[in-house]
Amino acid sequence: MKRFLSSVRARAALGATLVVAVALVAAGAAVLLSLRANLTHQASGQAESAASGVASQLAANTAYDQLDLDDEDHPVQVVDDHRRLVAASDDLERISGTGTDAVKPQPRSTTPPKGDDDDDDESEGDALELGEISEDAADVTTGSATVDGDTQDYRFAAVDVNVEKKGDLTVYAGASLAAQESAVSTALASMLIGFPLLLAVIAGVTWLVTRRALRPVDAIRSEMAAITASEDLARRVPEPDTHDEIARLATTTNETLAALQASVERQRRFVADASHELRSPIASLRTQLEVGAAHPELLDVDGAVEDTVRLQELAADLLLLARLDAGEKPGGGHVDLAAMAREELSQRTRDRVDVRMDLANVEVTGSRSQLARVLGNLVTNAQRHARSHVTVTTRADGAWAVLEVSDDGDGVPENERDRIFERFVRLDDARTRDDGGAGLGLAIARDVAVRHGGTLTVEEAPGGGALFELRVPAAAR
Repeated sequence: MKRFLSSVRARAALGATLVVAVALVAAGAAVLLSLRANLTHQASGQAESAASGVASQLAANTAYDQLDLDDEDHPVQVVDDHRRLVAASDDLERISGTGTDAVKPQPRSTTPPKGDDDDDDESEGDALELGEISEDAADVTTGSATVDGDTQDYRFAAVDVNVEKKGDLTVYAGASLAAQESAVSTALASMLIGFPLLLAVIAGVTWLVTRRALRPVDAIRSEMAAITASEDLARRVPEPDTHDEIARLATTTNETLAALQASVERQRRFVADASHELRSPIASLRTQLEVGAAHPELLDVDGAVEDTVRLQELAADLLLLARLDAGEKPGGGHVDLAAMAREELSQRTRDRVDVRMDLANVEVTGSRSQLARVLGNLVTNAQRHARSHVTVTTRADGAWAVLEVSDDGDGVPENERDRIFERFVRLDDARTRDDGGAGLGLAIARDVAVRHGGTLTVEEAPGGGALFELRVPAAAR
């Protein structure tokens, strides 16, 4: 059972069947109750009509033995104000639910009812005055009666009538509930037979519809399993032409596979480029050490130190990129960009050109070390291309804190302004310089900007050259 319920089709079919079953039971109960109430009300009306008919006969001073009480469907009792049965249907054998359970009229007592004269005992059938039937609503009760050996449930209506010489009388007349019981039983039997069949049909249809609806999901699952087994991220799952949730799922899955493939390819290129970049300083350092070991007088110490520093910086760049790719949080400290720029630029003693500063205090939230790394990378990049000076500016621009680094060099061609932020990308003229970097500085700077919720772009400086602009949200005061 547990394995069966692990299927979405089974759970959907079972859920739909249970919901419909509850609805059918509720609707069936409502129908049965309504049917019973309507038939009971109808029987009550028939009983009241029969009782009113007998009351009309009594009001016309009809004698008890001349009352028309031969209707077998409506057993009748006539009771006086002393609860004495004075008239009843001939075939009535037993009765309950009325004012008395007597079935045979009792002889009148020697004391006449109030308002009667002794001389009038034999003149009950004479029409002296018309009686008065009560206008109050008839009292209706439920009981049973046996008429000519047949016992049934009845609805009894009680109608009061006042007759001259006879006093206050109450007429009880019943209407059989057999039709109600038969109709309710028939409806219940039909429901007991029809509901299970209907539920079976609903369960089967739901199973088939769900199976058909989930067929694309199974195709997606099979293709994903094949992609996992083959490790071929170039494959894609089939996209059904239905424009529904499953089609959107397939589209999203393919987009995820494309992003994963691009990420894996980017990682492979990163590893290959890192290996290539590391190979050059390592090979150069090894060569110099081997030459120095064989000929100490030829050892280029300055070159070895330079290659070591270059190797160290490259390793630090690769480590920072790895941490950024792993989602390292920038932190929640407050950093004054102006103070940070003054401190970092004061430590640069080997810059090739002059660095000018135009700094306004503006605070941001983030990692001081990462923001200082961005500043250092931008200034180092500007130093490689500047002719006479580099300018560093900090300012506030609405909700943004802005850090700008510009130079007076040749600038960046417009078609290269996005590509220079890719990893291990260096423009052709930079590759010809001996002090060119590995092409990671600007990539690191943009990744740090993105991690801080900002942007890093390059435009043309007002006086020519390149203008790098870092925008990050200003810290809330």
